[in-house]
Amino acid sequence: MPKDFPDHHDAELVLRLYELRREPTMRVSRQQMREFLPKSYEELAGVTKADHPLNAAYRQTTTYWEMVFGMARHGIIHSDFLAETSGEGLLLFAKVKPYLERYRKEISERAFRNAEWFVSDSATAREIFANQTQRIAKQLGVK
Repeated sequence: MPKDFPDHHDAELVLRLYELRREPTMRVSRQQMREFLPKSYEELAGVTKADHPLNAAYRQTTTYWEMVFGMARHGIIHSDFLAETSGEGLLLFAKVKPYLERYRKEISERAFRNAEWFVSDSATAREIFANQTQRIAKQLGVK
């Protein structure tokens, strides 16, 4: 059940999630995923292959954000409060979203379910996701 309003437990959890993002290996993975911009389904699917140079970074960041968004989905943390500090996770989801239907058919039917729920549940997440989607479109030269 989603929380009606944030409390000090939400603040403590957001701070802890931030600390985890500062871990050295996670910092490298996050940077690699910020630079990753799939221009096709094939490019996205490529990072799921064990021998791809970005595979470890992709797995680390996508599972991290799915875990984080799952906390909101299961009522552990207030969705809008979490969204205020989750732009990076929403950016990653914006990169995947154009290919998500095929990704689910061919790679993992459960992929990005928490991110998808998060965007649909939280007005703040929806707004940030829309901005991130526009940002990706500009980078790809899509009008």
